[in-house]
Amino acid sequence: MEKYIRSHIISHIETAEKLLSDRSVLDPVEKAATSIIKAFSSHSKLLLAGNGGSAADSQHIAAEFVNRFYIDREGLPALALTTDTSIITAVGNDYSFDRVFSRQLASLGKEGDIFWALSTSGNSVNILEALAECRKKGIISLGFTGARGGRMEGSCDILIKVPSDETPRIQEMHILLAHVICAIVEKELFKK
Repeated sequence: MEKYIRSHIISHIETAEKLLSDRSVLDPVEKAATSIIKAFSSHSKLLLAGNGGSAADSQHIAAEFVNRFYIDREGLPALALTTDTSIITAVGNDYSFDRVFSRQLASLGKEGDIFWALSTSGNSVNILEALAECRKKGIISLGFTGARGGRMEGSCDILIKVPSDETPRIQEMHILLAHVICAIVEKELFKK
C-alpha cells in the first residue's frame, strides 16, 4: 500500500513540475490574475462554475475572494453559480441541465465581469453554453481544463490547460493555480 500512496504523490509532483516549465500555462495564469485585478478595480465581479469536483472547486475559489486568502481585507465580489439549488433545479426542470449556468450568467452577469469555468475534460455542455452566453454579454471568460482543452479550446478568452489527462491531477493543479491567482490578486489590490 505504501508504494501505491507514494505513486500518487509522485504523480502529483511530476504534474506540478510540468507546470513550472510550461510557459503555455504560466503566461495565462498571469493574464488571468491581471484580468481579475482589472475587473475588481472596475467594480465588476467574478462568477465561477463547474460540475462535480469542479463545482466544489468553484465554491472554494469564490470563498477565497469573498473572505480572505493571506491577509485581512475587504471582501471581493465572487460568486459560485453552483450553490443555489433552487435556481439549478428550476432551470434544469424548466429548460435543461445544459442551461443551469448560462441562465444565471444571462441574469447576473454584465460586460466586464469574469466567468471562471472549470472542466477537467473541457467538454461539459453546461459550461460550453455558459461560455456562449459570455460572448453575447461581453463577459470575459477564463477556462481551466486538462491537457486536451476539449471544446473549451477556442471558446475562452483565457484558457489554462493543466498538462495531465488524469482527473485527480488536473483538479489538484486547478486548486494550486487558483491559489496562485488569489495570492496575486490579493497582493496587488491590497498592498500597503
